[in-house]
This record gives sequence, C-alpha cells and structure tokens, in this order.
Amino acid sequence: MDTGLIDVHAHLLPDFYVQEATAAGHAHPDGMGAWPAWSVRTHLDLMDRGGIRTAMLSMSSPGVHFGDDKAARTLARSVNEYTTQLVHDHPGRFGNFASLPLPDVDGTLNEIAYAFDELRAAGVAILTNTQGVYLGDPRLEPVFAELDRREAVVFLHPTSPAGWEQSALGRPRPMIEYLFDTTRTVTDMLMAGILVRYPNLQVIVPHCGGALPVLADRIEEFMRLFLAPGAAPAAGAVEQLRGLYYDTAGTAFPRQIPALLELADPDRVLFGSDYCWTPPALAEAHLAAIDTAEPPAPGTTWRTLTSANAQRLLPITAR
Repeated sequence: MDTGLIDVHAHLLPDFYVQEATAAGHAHPDGMGAWPAWSVRTHLDLMDRGGIRTAMLSMSSPGVHFGDDKAARTLARSVNEYTTQLVHDHPGRFGNFASLPLPDVDGTLNEIAYAFDELRAAGVAILTNTQGVYLGDPRLEPVFAELDRREAVVFLHPTSPAGWEQSALGRPRPMIEYLFDTTRTVTDMLMAGILVRYPNLQVIVPHCGGALPVLADRIEEFMRLFLAPGAAPAAGAVEQLRGLYYDTAGTAFPRQIPALLELADPDRVLFGSDYCWTPPALAEAHLAAIDTAEPPAPGTTWRTLTSANAQRLLPITAR
C-alpha cells in the first residue's frame, strides 16, 4: 500500500553515532534502557508496511554536542554527510533535517551554510536545549537570523531538560519531560520575540505541541502581564502558535489531536512516526490509529491531509 504518506519525524542511528554518544556517557540516553536497533533496511521495511513514501530523517536526543565544540562540529558533519548519502541512495524515500552543533554559534553557522549550500538539506533539526541553552537565549540570535534569511524549515526535537536529575524522578525523560521541554523552549521563543523578529522561519513542533495547546491562553496572558511596556508583540502567543506546524508523533489519538485542533488549523498538522525511538509494533499501532480516527475534514483522511501539508512545506516530498 503506497498512500504517499510523508513522515516528518523519523530518526536514524548509524553505528558510528551510537558509539560516539555512548563513549560520551550516553549508554542510557535520556534514561532509556538502551539504544534502539536501526538500519536502513529495517526502516524501509517499516515504511513499506505502513505506506510511508518519504521519511525526513533527523538525529534525536542527545544530539551531537557532548561538551566539546570541535568534536560536535565533526560529529554534526559526519551525521549530515551520512544522511545525505542515504537521500541520494534511496531517491524519494528519505530527506535530511541537518544536525547542528549548538550551542556553538560559529560552528552552527558554518554547518548551516554547508548543509544548505552543499548538501541541499531540506531543513535543520534543533534540540529544545543544548547544554542548558534554550532557544530564546540571545546568544542564538545569529543562528535564527541566518535561518530566517534562508526561510528554513526548523524541526524542533525535545531532549532532557536542565535539572532533569530532580524533575524526572528517576523515570525515562521521553515520557513527560520531553513534552514539557518542548513547551518550555517554544514559550521561551515567544517571550524572546524570536517568531516575530524572524517570521520566515518554518517551525515544526513535535508531539502535537506538547502542553502548548492546553497552556496557550495562559502563556498569552502572562506575556501581556510580564513583558515590559511596549515589548509585547502585536501578535499574541495564540496567534503566533497558530503559525507553527505540529507533528503527530507519539500518542496523538484519542486525546492530543482534539486539543491541538483547538489551537492549530488542520493544514498545520503533519504526520510523524518517531521511528526508530518508537518501536516498530508501536509505530504500526499509531499508524492504525490515524487510519481509524475520524477524518479531519470531509473528503480527506489523516494520511491525505498531513501528506498534502508536508508537500507544501517541503518541496522535496512532492517529487
């Protein structure tokens, strides 16, 4: 079955990356039991079974920066060149959201130029924080200015929050900490005015926006109350959030999608499998859930809607 489904939230795990991350102390990444198994063949097999035509590949948490800027630049380059080769080797099946060595700003600007100008990446993947630096931090201003100039697609992905040692209570951070860190960093971008100053950014927020659909009105209220007079943007939090894209990775049904659609229009929703961090059986169960859910609009399905949205955002997927 080939429905042309586009997966904007899919991950690769080449052996060289796992070895380097493990050596850097990530044998149990984000509190998970172990690294999942991944290969190009098993990924394509899952896609074929689920009717996924194209998967946009990105590196998940813990990213490429393990504390040393030079090593992070080298690892980001290796990941990006490896992913680009996969795109070339399997035309139409894979796309590349390039990794960046944040919070190293100079290294990130160099990698943005290389990723777009040489590798022809479809966008970039950015963690919700790196080394405790969140996305509203003024040190990252040059990065967002350059991405805005390029009208870049920016795929956000959560990671362990600063202070997870206390907040996670010994449980795997992907369970709830990921969703809260997504909410935290997008709120930081709103409060810092990133989305207003750089309106050409095409931002994809994962996991149905985390807690943002529930907290959007509260965030807007606090923006009005606590930003300095004249600093509050003309567009409030809710309006800015409506301009972002949201993927369905995780347990989108039955409760997250209805909450998301109270905030964002259906044309802002994209499909995400979260494979390989979501095991194959669970990824297939999530696919079954979108196939049995009530259609988002007359004459559509979740497959046709999300894929049409992805093709508008990512021209590579329309080929």
